[in-house]
Amino acid sequence: MEHTVTPMPEGAVEILKSVTTATLTTILLKKGLRNVWMRGAMPCVGVAPGERIVGRAFTLRFVPAREDLATPASWSSPISTRAAIEAMPEGVIAVVDAMGIVDAGIFGDILCSRMKKRGVAALVTDGALRDIDGVEGSGLAVWCAGVAAPPSVAGLTFVDWQRPVGCGGVAVFPDDVIVADSDGAVVIPAALLDEILDLAPEQERMEAWIMEEVAKGVPLPGLYPMNAETKARYDADMAKR
Repeated sequence: MEHTVTPMPEGAVEILKSVTTATLTTILLKKGLRNVWMRGAMPCVGVAPGERIVGRAFTLRFVPAREDLATPASWSSPISTRAAIEAMPEGVIAVVDAMGIVDAGIFGDILCSRMKKRGVAALVTDGALRDIDGVEGSGLAVWCAGVAAPPSVAGLTFVDWQRPVGCGGVAVFPDDVIVADSDGAVVIPAALLDEILDLAPEQERMEAWIMEEVAKGVPLPGLYPMNAETKARYDADMAKR
């Protein structure tokens, strides 16, 4: 059965595509969230330089392989990666908890091609991919921790989807928002999305202005972070633009 996800607020994708994951981690840190960057999930294939992808999280979870369950026959089970892919709504980012295991490929070219055909925005995992040349040919944007020839069942058992997972050491819940770019993938808790949408553009404007000042030769003390005098100059400059 296909799952539904909460639609993104109007303009949210465009706003977040203009904000780096580095900026988001800073904002979330100020909100008290330190653990939002998924370790190991780095641009793998299908990610253009400077590209940033945004979408709701659609979660999948593996556990360690158990020989009676992790078999090629399991690929035809109602609880399988195949069934999970057929449940993915358009526009989601698949977030796959592979427990950081990188000696078995969770997905290959056929599964990634099907995800792309269904309109899935991207795949983010702390695990590995296989059939990597074919995955690249699928056009699906992938953030992963490596490449491995063996299939998933060589080291993992698939158990569920659309449940809370731990990907790269980060708790990710269905409907959280994922932003992924050259620095990796960051989770924005769903309950904080509106607040982040308000704060992020201003943080980007402020840091862009600081870079302009650095280019002029302004020393860092008092500039980054801003003291009261610098903040007044910044506000004055912004008022003129």
